Formats: sequence, C-alpha cells, structure tokens
Amino acid sequence: MRVPNSVVLPVGTHVDCCQEEEVEKKRHDIMAKIAAMLAERKSNLAHFIDNLEGSEEPEFYADQWERLKEMESCTLTILNLVAVNCMDHHDIKKLEATILEHVKNEELFPEVVRVLPPVYRQVEAAIVDIAQSEEMADHGMMDLQYLLSKLSQCEHLANLGRELLQDILRYLHRIGLVVWYEEIKHLESTVFLQPAFLITMFKLLVRYRLVQQLESIS
Repeated sequence: MRVPNSVVLPVGTHVDCCQEEEVEKKRHDIMAKIAAMLAERKSNLAHFIDNLEGSEEPEFYADQWERLKEMESCTLTILNLVAVNCMDHHDIKKLEATILEHVKNEELFPEVVRVLPPVYRQVEAAIVDIAQSEEMADHGMMDLQYLLSKLSQCEHLANLGRELLQDILRYLHRIGLVVWYEEIKHLESTVFLQPAFLITMFKLLVRYRLVQQLESIS
C-alpha cells in the first residue's frame, strides 16, 4: 500500500508440484486471503480513525488522523492470480505476455499512453545515482535548490531549470521514486530521495501515537 492506486498481479509458482485441482483450490484460497486481508485493513483503519475522532481532544491527533485518512484512501486493484511452472519456458513467456497485456490496459494504467520527454528519464536516472551515492545520508532528505545544483552538474542537464525540475519531481512523486510535499509550506523545499525511510518513520510515529491513544482509551 505504499503506492496509492496500485495494481497487483498475484503470481503462484511451482504448479508442477500440484495436481490440476489443487492449483485451482490454492488459487481460490490465495485470492480469498488477499480479499480478507484488505477487508481487515480497511476495518482496522476505520476503527483507528473513529477512535481518534471520538477522543476528548481530537485536535492533538490531527496529524495521525490525516495520515490514517490518507492510508484509507489508498486502493489496490487485485488482478486474477496467474499460476506458472517456473521450470517451463512456455509458462514464463505466458506470464510475460499477461503482464504486458495488463500494462497496456488503459483502464488500469491511464498514464501508459503518455510519452515522457527524454529529460524526464535523464533526471530520473541522475536522481537514482545521487540517492545511491555514498555521500547521500540514510534519510535521503535534500534541499530542492541543492538538488537542482547537483543535477545541473550533469553535462546533459546543465540547462535544467527549477520549474522543469518541479514538473519532473511531481511525476517522480506520483510513481513513488521520490517524495515531495510541495503543498506543505514547511516541506516544499525538501525532497525525500529515500521514500522507504520516510515511510518507515511514518509507521513508527503513527504506531507510537496510536499506542498512546489506545492506552488512554483502555
């Protein structure tokens, strides 16, 4: 659920170790467990949100409430499970064809028909290099202007402007490569090049505050 509105294709392997009827049974069981997991997550989030909204001083938990509401709005599209025999080249090619078929589905991926300018890929590659460099701190935070200056040191990005970089960052934020909260005044000049670290911090903060809240309720 780290990426909002994700599309997930479950893949079951080792079908060669099962009878045909077992494959169908396992397929059904896996899809049922996924549905149950999503339903439980939705129920838990609703419960936590209700607890925060019903607290005596809900304004103290506004940040947690907003984060939980954001998590609640994240959706997953679960496609039908594909069962493959990893030892069968034909099955591997069939899986590849299935993935390509889904990727080309404009209803699932409405942005797939867009052709990005080459500079988008160049900036994306350069940011990945910066994020993986030894000088990059674990938290991955970088000032927007400093990031622009670092990118401008690349020969093919010497003329990169701030406005274009912001457009590219919006795209990279949407696909989950970076996190940039341009709509938040105190964070608009900060780009997070390590989204996984930021997500981990969110989890720790939310869990800590929720534990406190639940303890105060009980």
